[in-house]
Amino acid sequence: MTIVDTRPRPSGSALAAAPGVLDRSEWETDALCRDLSTELFFSDDVDEIGDAKRICLSCPVRTRCLDAAVERGEQFGIWGGHLFVSGRIVLHKRRRGRPPKVERPGDRFPEVEVPEPYRRLVRAGAPG
Repeated sequence: MTIVDTRPRPSGSALAAAPGVLDRSEWETDALCRDLSTELFFSDDVDEIGDAKRICLSCPVRTRCLDAAVERGEQFGIWGGHLFVSGRIVLHKRRRGRPPKVERPGDRFPEVEVPEPYRRLVRAGAPG
């Protein structure tokens, strides 16, 4: 049984987007995204996805965030430094439209290693 944390959260914060389980309050105050807009972490824009992943890379609770996202069955968004699409971890996402003949430097996300227990969630291929 999952117990939902019903305490009010700032409506514009990234952590407000996910329903909370009781143990989340232990780590959420240390999350670098706690006061940031949810739009950055749920964007389809490749540049914004990269920005969100960069924030997560230096976050002290990145692993706990990923654990909580998997536990909740998150379907979309950046969680623990990883892009979730339809409940799967997507390692690479390209810009909309025709792919360039030469890859642009901003087209690569920061590399964030997927922990062993979650590698089963990695989606093969590169969705557009």
